[in-house]
Amino acid sequence: MQVLVTYYSRTGNTKLLAEEIAKGVRQVGQVDCVVKPVAEVKKEDLLASDAIIAGSPVYFGSMAAELKRMFDQFVGIRRQMADKIGAAFVTSGHPTGGKETTLLSILQAFLIYGMIVVGDPLDASGHYGVACVGAPDQVTCQDAIKLGRRVASLVQRLAAGSAKAT
Repeated sequence: MQVLVTYYSRTGNTKLLAEEIAKGVRQVGQVDCVVKPVAEVKKEDLLASDAIIAGSPVYFGSMAAELKRMFDQFVGIRRQMADKIGAAFVTSGHPTGGKETTLLSILQAFLIYGMIVVGDPLDASGHYGVACVGAPDQVTCQDAIKLGRRVASLVQRLAAGSAKAT
């Protein structure tokens, strides 16, 4: 079982948040975590992963063009991505800078890929995903770890359910 955490980061803040999410994924046994900037993601990375957690800075209330390019580039494997888990995280430069619309733009791409979309757990914010202004603070880092752990746990549960069905 594998979770891919991918991101675009111009200033380093989104990369920092990706690393915190990866900590949460790695807390769940038997689930591998691969962390890659979006420019390094290959089709094989997506196909090999049971879940994708994608992150972006907020650009005009939507995901960065670099992340959107990944979704566009690999649309040919859309049917093979069905029923995998998708989750999102974002960073912004302003408290009202479009974090929720950016999270939703990423989640929308996962839905178009036929993926199962999850937000952050209720003991975090219980919303669309993890978001922060600037560099992640301690609360955001804890929420990021919770999101990573939630996605990895869901990967395990889906795999266990698939094993029982066969």
